[in-house]
Amino acid sequence: MTTLFVSDLHLDPARPEITRLFGAFVDGQARGAEALYILGDLFESWVGDDDPSEAGAFVAERLKALSEAGVPVWFMHGNRDFLLGRDYAARAGMRLLPDPAVIVLGGRPVLLTHGDLLCTDDTDYQAVRAQTRDPAWQATMLAQPLPARLAFAQQARAASQARQGALREAGTMETITDVAPAAVDAMFARYGVDTMIHGHTHRPAIHRLDGGRRRIVLGDWYAQGSVLRVDGDDYRLEGL
Repeated sequence: MTTLFVSDLHLDPARPEITRLFGAFVDGQARGAEALYILGDLFESWVGDDDPSEAGAFVAERLKALSEAGVPVWFMHGNRDFLLGRDYAARAGMRLLPDPAVIVLGGRPVLLTHGDLLCTDDTDYQAVRAQTRDPAWQATMLAQPLPARLAFAQQARAASQARQGALREAGTMETITDVAPAAVDAMFARYGVDTMIHGHTHRPAIHRLDGGRRRIVLGDWYAQGSVLRVDGDDYRLEGL
């Protein structure tokens, strides 16, 4: 059976058509899968499991139905939804994965990661990532009233967009925000695998590397759907 992988859906009320597309994918193609893996950034932002977004409620309903139909749904946090907690995961029937995680596909170990850990040349981002993944920081953030958290998310989004604009002006966007080859090599060596699947960079491709290794990058869902289908040793990136 086919195992499906998606990431970087960035579901948001501003793009309801993409939320509907994901719902159709979950209700349709995913029903025949062995498992569905969501490798982060399911939502454009997530400020806590009391987030009132309609997209969150819709996705929880569709994924819960998929899980109850017998298709396991696995979720790994991304850089936009790192505050998604166990309450929402339970509502959506999702099982949480650490980042990175090793699973078995076709009898072989495969490394899964959201992908931002590999972007080590972006030192400013890595500093922010270390702060926002700290349990004490997260507890402090989640203790804030919902309006304050929503305002923080808007500010963080604006700051991210401004920084990306500055990187484009400087001509460093493509290099700074992509994975660092040394980080990729180190991840392969640390986990002793020859296949890695990740998202985050929005640069879908299947990279063939030295030593028979391969790095599969999942696409984003800003303009269309993107899914990786794995059947045994057959890896296919497809649009929806």
